[in-house]
Amino acid sequence: MRLFQVIIAAALLHSLPLFADEQNPEIDYLLSTLGSSECVFVRNGKRHSAEKAEEHLRMKYKRGRRYATSTETFIERLASKSSMTRKLYMIECPGVEPEPTGAWLTQRLEELRSSKT
Repeated sequence: MRLFQVIIAAALLHSLPLFADEQNPEIDYLLSTLGSSECVFVRNGKRHSAEKAEEHLRMKYKRGRRYATSTETFIERLASKSSMTRKLYMIECPGVEPEPTGAWLTQRLEELRSSKT
């Protein structure tokens, strides 16, 4: 009986980081949408594919998740500008004027939320 309790306790303790590390579905949606777009991501003056943009922002989210307590704070604190140079990230999509990545992501978030109502 004692061994069973130890195994259950170990399993529960082992699973805790899984729950704490769970992705925010809105952030996942935004990053997937960016990655599958035909847009170009401009970071520190260099142009990157949408796939590379998604990869970069996922890495930033993984490392800086504690600074992103909501989807809005993710956009504001991690996805809008370089944490090193403080330069704004930009998005260049076909047929529209370039815009700050934060504004682009915020628009996608508003569209997502309005589609749920």
